[in-house]
Amino acid sequence: MEYRRLGASGLMVPALSFGAGTFGGKGELFGAWGSTDAREARRLVDICLDAGVTMFDSADVYSDGASEEVLGEAIKGRRDRLLLSTKTGLPTGPGPYEAGTSRSRLIKACEDALRRLDTDHIDLFQLHAFDARTPIEEALATLDELVRAGKIRYPGVSNFAGWQLMKSLAIAERYGHPRYVAHQVYYSLIGRDYEWDLMPLAVDQGVGAVVWSPLGWGRLTGKVRRDRPLPAQSRLHRTADFGPPVDEERLYDVVDALDEIAEETGRTIPQLAINWLLRRPTVSSVVIGARDETQLRDNLDAVGWELTPDQVARLDKASAATAPYPYFPYERQEGFARLNPPLDLRAAASRP
Repeated sequence: MEYRRLGASGLMVPALSFGAGTFGGKGELFGAWGSTDAREARRLVDICLDAGVTMFDSADVYSDGASEEVLGEAIKGRRDRLLLSTKTGLPTGPGPYEAGTSRSRLIKACEDALRRLDTDHIDLFQLHAFDARTPIEEALATLDELVRAGKIRYPGVSNFAGWQLMKSLAIAERYGHPRYVAHQVYYSLIGRDYEWDLMPLAVDQGVGAVVWSPLGWGRLTGKVRRDRPLPAQSRLHRTADFGPPVDEERLYDVVDALDEIAEETGRTIPQLAINWLLRRPTVSSVVIGARDETQLRDNLDAVGWELTPDQVARLDKASAATAPYPYFPYERQEGFARLNPPLDLRAAASRP
């Protein structure tokens, strides 16, 4: 397993992390993802640790907290061998104190997560979404208190817009609070919006990307293809509306390109899609999930090798999309491009 710095911090994280969204299995969305119990989860954690996957990610909204509980059971006896990452901020109930990132909510959410995970500290504690009702200063000051108390090691965010993240970083610097070191983001071959604004920001500010849904919400498994109906057992029948929209023709073009490269390399489509992400700028870790051992082992084989430059170029071309304003002039007009050259993939990529 390759290990990388998490953004500009000193924390080393594995190139692949394990997402515990399939643990617990409560509710419409997470019930469709999976229903792994503690015994099965322990086996998956064993496989991850043997492969060098040492970071495990969850959230309080995953199966109403059951994901964290199952993960806590699964890691008993080896807490010192791994990193725990979790998230809070999204609504966990209808009450006024069950959503957001106010001081009272963050303190309670952290205490609840520590209890469910059965640990005394969380390595990466992330705000799951930007809370426009709570002053940024309040959220940052509270995270600072939690860091000083030893309850969390590093703060991060997830699903922030560029201005929300940049403003937060500026306020943290102004008051001497810990800066966000990670941004957990959606990024895939069929979802490259991260590249237009958030990636240049991350390069400039030293924020590491922790990528969720690297297989495009389950569309890059090899089961969805041109002129082939969605399999009856696909979770997309129940969960597609929860994820970002995807242009079908672009999806099929990407899968066609992946099929060709799979023939050349003997790799599976998921392995190719994940490996492509691992070579992108700012990517510190890609979160993989699995319902069972077979799926997990297949995803783990996405590391230890690299696509050729030609194969990367073909995937880039198949997955390319026109950037929205104000970004498209930098791609299409010489004067704008001269002032804003493309990111250097090798120099900008996160490395130890």
